[in-house]
Amino acid sequence: MKGQLQVSHNLDLRRSSIHFTWKNEQEGSRGLSRSPDISGQAMAPRSRRRRHKKPPSSVTPMVVTPPTVVTSVPVTLSKPGPSIDALGFFSLENNVPGLSQLILQKLNMKSYEEYKLVVDGGTPVSGFGFRCPQEMFQKMEDTFRFCAYCRALPSGLSDSKVLRQCKRCRNVYYCGPECQRSDQPAHRRVCQELRLVAVDRLMEWLLVTGDFVLPSGPWPWLAEVVQGWDTWFSMRHLQLDATLDAVLRGHAMTTLWASVGRPRPDPDVLQSSLKRLLTDALSRPLTLGLGLRALGIDVRKIGGSTVHVVGASHVETFLTRPGDYDELSYMFPGHLGLHVIMVGVDIAAGFLQSTSTSPLEPGTVQLSGHKGLYHDFWEEQVETGQIARPDLVVAFHPGFHASPDLMEAWLPTLLLLRDYEIPTLITVYSHQELAASLQILVDLDTHITAYGANPFASLKPEQVYSNPNKQPVYCSAYYIMFLGSSCQLDKRQLEEKVDGGV
Repeated sequence: MKGQLQVSHNLDLRRSSIHFTWKNEQEGSRGLSRSPDISGQAMAPRSRRRRHKKPPSSVTPMVVTPPTVVTSVPVTLSKPGPSIDALGFFSLENNVPGLSQLILQKLNMKSYEEYKLVVDGGTPVSGFGFRCPQEMFQKMEDTFRFCAYCRALPSGLSDSKVLRQCKRCRNVYYCGPECQRSDQPAHRRVCQELRLVAVDRLMEWLLVTGDFVLPSGPWPWLAEVVQGWDTWFSMRHLQLDATLDAVLRGHAMTTLWASVGRPRPDPDVLQSSLKRLLTDALSRPLTLGLGLRALGIDVRKIGGSTVHVVGASHVETFLTRPGDYDELSYMFPGHLGLHVIMVGVDIAAGFLQSTSTSPLEPGTVQLSGHKGLYHDFWEEQVETGQIARPDLVVAFHPGFHASPDLMEAWLPTLLLLRDYEIPTLITVYSHQELAASLQILVDLDTHITAYGANPFASLKPEQVYSNPNKQPVYCSAYYIMFLGSSCQLDKRQLEEKVDGGV
């Protein structure tokens, strides 16, 4: 419709604030909106199957210190499994009945399928869009309007009640003083962090529109010196200061805060938000670099190196730009080419529409995608020699600890990686998930080589969308690395390691 904002990236703000948090809808089970392999056969590829066993209890794990071209991988005809994204979306109903329909209504959509079509890069339906930025931000804010205590939506309130925001965090709503007082003990613990969340989800629009361009260029320091965000910010500070100052003074910033209907925060608040958003955007490529470095992958081998991101979805691929992984390239000066292949059933359609596959060029990063299940991709592409065997496999928040169903979904891939002895890194959101995931991997007889706090974790807090007073989490807060099998660690020793402050 003429005059509407019909570009698909209007949804990216909603992706960051809703879709990420679908992963957090179940107590102790984050990772729900990722795209794990779904299969009825819980086994490794035919050529390398063997039974896994419970480990003996005498051995503890060894812990170690830890210009882009977009190309495509030919898509096979593997039948994708059920969408975990859809399960996450409808799980919103568990805490706030009617919330999923409210979201679709505010986005001018009739069904989840229409939403998924746009997120995957498809053509929007005729009714999708907003007449102006003010309407877009207002409708997006409306999707957060439910009582944080009794979970009442606006449509369920009596005429005498109205939803009002917490004045401190400007994030959660209450239908009256009684609910706010009753919820205060829980809300008090997270109010300050939720204030950051409320600012970040608006400021993220500047990344979507391209008005906040991440600093880039060769690292002026030796890569070995940059061990985490503190040293990264010190290394980039001159370039970063100029970038942030330009964004803060720019027209886009003024337009943003004129459109959202609330006072513009102080410059230091906005600058801190931009830094958090920067860490969120760079966390994935730098975490890949952490895995390459800690697992001793030779990035200067002839022909280049290959990384598979398994269980990838629109979170990794929607609106991914050619330069998003440049920082990974700068982390390894002199590398002979890095190929990052995203594999998952929920890969964004636009991510696959790129130029034909070309040889790796020294000093470049190629990004490509494959829509399908990883164990099928392996048998059809890797085992046949069409795609190079990976030097590293990474799974961001696989969530296999969350339930037996998700564990069954991931088991073929975990056994494949174990039996083929592929260096593997996974990330999780919390210490609780770290402990649960470690125990599962130990039970699968994987050789855990390292685990701990990720020095390149996102610093941007994420709230649980339908349970806003739950403790916010951080993307890729912890990592686990494993290689092959035979790590033998019993439950008691594992608990001692984790409780000792990993």
